[in-house]
Amino acid sequence: MKNKLILAVALSVGAAALLSGCASIPKKAKPVKNFDANKYLGTWYEIARFDYRFEKDLDNVSAQYSLKDNGTIKVFNSGHDFKKETWKSSTGSAKFRINKTVGALKVTFFKPFYAGYNVVAIDDNYQYALVAGRNLKYLWLLSREKTIPESVKQRYMKLAEEIGYDTSKLIWVKQDKNNPLLNEK
Repeated sequence: MKNKLILAVALSVGAAALLSGCASIPKKAKPVKNFDANKYLGTWYEIARFDYRFEKDLDNVSAQYSLKDNGTIKVFNSGHDFKKETWKSSTGSAKFRINKTVGALKVTFFKPFYAGYNVVAIDDNYQYALVAGRNLKYLWLLSREKTIPESVKQRYMKLAEEIGYDTSKLIWVKQDKNNPLLNEK
């Protein structure tokens, strides 16, 4: 009985450590303060990202954020699989880790597992954003349009490098198709 209790406690502590680690931020990154979630809602186009398995072979990627009745944010991601010539989508949700005025969130597409989603830079008009994941393996450059001005791109790349990201590994996402899934909410 004692061994079962010790095992249960150890598993609980391990699971808690795993889940809390998923909602973190790179050491040198700071989430945006005075963040306005309502201004962040809507459609964002992915301009650049690090490649990882959930977005493998996708171009024309976009994300739509909308407020749910319970105060969390609905996340609808979609993109075009250029190898299979099909559109893919995934729906998840995001919660604020600190409060609604800090751009530190955690996102899930597979409950109960959450990943860090940290807005580390955003312009005053909420047109361009730099989003850091839980560690230096996840980074996104987003825009309300399918392109981004070179000056904004350079400023955000410099910030990403200061945080510790190797920006030479970014994939610059093609945005050359109209996404038929964007009207879905």
